[in-house]
Amino acid sequence: MSAFAARAELIEDGGAASSDDQFFRSRPFLEAEGASHTLRIESDAGELLAPLIVREIEGTAERDAISPYGYPGLVGSLEGLDPSAIDFSATGLVSVFLRHTLGAPPLTEATERNVVQIADPELPPKSRPSDRRQVRRNLEAGYALDLVPAAETTAEQRAGFLDVYEQTMRRTEAAPHYFFGAAYFDRILEAERTWLARATAPDGILAAASIAAVSDGYLHYYLSGSADSHLGDAPMKSVVTRLVEHSAELGLPLNLGGGIAPGDALEEFKRGFANRRQPWLTSELVCDAEAYARLSAGREAGGFFPAYRA
Repeated sequence: MSAFAARAELIEDGGAASSDDQFFRSRPFLEAEGASHTLRIESDAGELLAPLIVREIEGTAERDAISPYGYPGLVGSLEGLDPSAIDFSATGLVSVFLRHTLGAPPLTEATERNVVQIADPELPPKSRPSDRRQVRRNLEAGYALDLVPAAETTAEQRAGFLDVYEQTMRRTEAAPHYFFGAAYFDRILEAERTWLARATAPDGILAAASIAAVSDGYLHYYLSGSADSHLGDAPMKSVVTRLVEHSAELGLPLNLGGGIAPGDALEEFKRGFANRRQPWLTSELVCDAEAYARLSAGREAGGFFPAYRA
């Protein structure tokens, strides 16, 4: 009898879209992210599926994999599965870094990677008096807010979003992989139940904008940006206020995400609108223990996974 309770395999299918109305597993999102495979974990009790980006490990003939950005997760009919009880040998991978959906993951021993801020319409709303005053001042000054269904966005609106997003990435000295490019945004804005929320200043300049998308029971504040020229008006506060309203209209909690590091300025901004917090979990799966140990030898990785990429 096998010592394993479940078996894993890797299917080369471009990351099979499990549901077009779940943003993080929709075809537009997976194609934009470059998902190449699906991880399938099967036992007698059912199966789990997750989209993956399979990567070559530089200087070797070996490969590993990572989830697409965001909250794609493992979805299916299994729960409470111990990763050590899964036979990963058929995948041919050294390791997999899995980002879970929000909520209890189907795998045990998951790692709390971050804490996200949630604006839940089922709870009393929260907003700081200073934030409310700023939003009111912006409206009185002539700021215009709109929420455009993604399928109805124009090339000009998408270009405006890309501009303020990239201004924000340059201002925060973001890593190069956060500069997604126009083609990425054009593709994800084809996903169902996705919107572009915008704050336009009285001078007609797009001051702030955010992409919002529905997935797995949440409205997600996905990617956003503010124009350098209008930072003094804090226009993103107006955008988030509109998204909080939209989440209530949909009857879904708004996931604002977390900060880069606990307690940083980004997290503090989001806490001004959140009325609850929720941990976000990942799983770090070693599929080939011998290869992982060999590749990681001598590395000081801290909490980074996989250690050989630290």
